[in-house]
Amino acid sequence: MKPFYKTVGVVGTGAMGRGIAQIAAQAGSLVKLFDLQPQAGEKAKAALSEQWDKLVAKNRLDPALAADHKARVLTLDALAGLADCDLVIEAVVERLDVKQSLFAELEALVSPQAVLATNTSSLSVTAIAAKLKHPGRFAGYHFFNPVPLMKVVEVIAGLKTSPTVCNNLMDYARQMGHTPVLAQDTPGFIVNHAGRGYGTEALRIVSEGIADFATIDRILRDQVGFKLGPFELMDLTALDVSHPVMESVYRQYYDEARYRPSVITAQRLAGGMLGRKTGEGFYRYTDGVMQTTAEAPVPEVAEMPPVWVSPRASRRSELLQLLKDLGAKIETGQSASPQALMLVAPLGFDITTVAVVERLDPARTVGIDMLIDDAATKRRVLATNPATRTDMRNAAHALFARDGKAVSVIRDSGGFVTQRVVATIVNIASDICQQGICSPKDLETAVTLGLGYPMGPLAMGDRYGPTNILEVLFNMQTVYGDQRYRPSPWLRRRGAIGLSLMHEEE
Repeated sequence: MKPFYKTVGVVGTGAMGRGIAQIAAQAGSLVKLFDLQPQAGEKAKAALSEQWDKLVAKNRLDPALAADHKARVLTLDALAGLADCDLVIEAVVERLDVKQSLFAELEALVSPQAVLATNTSSLSVTAIAAKLKHPGRFAGYHFFNPVPLMKVVEVIAGLKTSPTVCNNLMDYARQMGHTPVLAQDTPGFIVNHAGRGYGTEALRIVSEGIADFATIDRILRDQVGFKLGPFELMDLTALDVSHPVMESVYRQYYDEARYRPSVITAQRLAGGMLGRKTGEGFYRYTDGVMQTTAEAPVPEVAEMPPVWVSPRASRRSELLQLLKDLGAKIETGQSASPQALMLVAPLGFDITTVAVVERLDPARTVGIDMLIDDAATKRRVLATNPATRTDMRNAAHALFARDGKAVSVIRDSGGFVTQRVVATIVNIASDICQQGICSPKDLETAVTLGLGYPMGPLAMGDRYGPTNILEVLFNMQTVYGDQRYRPSPWLRRRGAIGLSLMHEEE
């Protein structure tokens, strides 16, 4: 198959530029590399050749095909060498003035039919194109690092971008072996926008003293199935990358509460604790290996108290069956005996609020997160309140660890950990659809491929129940009084009438 674009220019030969050049050459295009830094283009070409040689050595690439790829990569000494390109992709520094100046030069060089594209991750495509004479042929083409492995690309339409340009770029992305998703020109586009909930909500949990970094990471890995916890992920991407994105999206949305950054990452960025690449972030790294502390051992309890379960507990029948399977002595009366451990399982409310509303003895009250079916998780999460007695805390921990499943005990929190992080992710994704930034299908594709979530955020909402997610958000808004937790109309309306969050109006 002939490539959609015969000759492709790549300006900027750092990691992103090299990656784009690699997949463009592999798609059959003649690729021309240009960089202002002396010898940068030649170094990039050498790195590409080395990469293809490694694939040949692993029997993952035919030697003749590797030679063809290498022959299709050329380096340039001057920008003028891009004049015959059908497509020019920019991958330079994230500065609006630099990009505007570059594209003004390119527009004067290339033919009227040539397409110009920016790989920006945070700047407005419309703003970059504002000074062009023909902004209709300009679009965003946002790849993810490392480009050959991250198989998704966001195609972003500026206010004046021609639909044909976007359609052609999507076809070319498929030729390069990538999955394209179409986005409107909004802060963070799809992936960086949808990703705001995971890290920022985890940071809020830490800032409230509910749990430490490692505990939160363990909970979200084991309960939801994330490959990396939020703090492991921020250490991997590095705070000099992730924190500016947090601030950028927040400010571009005029301080929207849903995207509020944290002083925790701002301080760590200022202190140079960036993550893996500096040897210290939320974790310490020795020879590149993350150092973690062991979990607290299961307490030894000589005599287990009887257990009483609140009539208002979520998944109450499942919780009672679990307690029976664990060998607990269960009280079934309307109220608990003076000796009983009192279990509550709220959605969105904190344990203190439930104890007050239900007139329970807070000293004997412990909460358990039952948003997710116990059989589907590798970890149980309990929460105390400020008055919970140590013996009751230890009894609950020991009881729920009887079958060998991991148990985390956290301090009081509206929504525990999983509820509030999942609800925030689902709510932000719902609002992306409400704003018409992209289709629900493209949102799910972009997030699963671009962020590596165990499922798309809308599928996550459907799995755990839109009505449950709504209840978590409404109750958290009551507990915290923060507009951050107000439900998106997309979620609220579909949850109210029992529709999938993937449902689009006709």
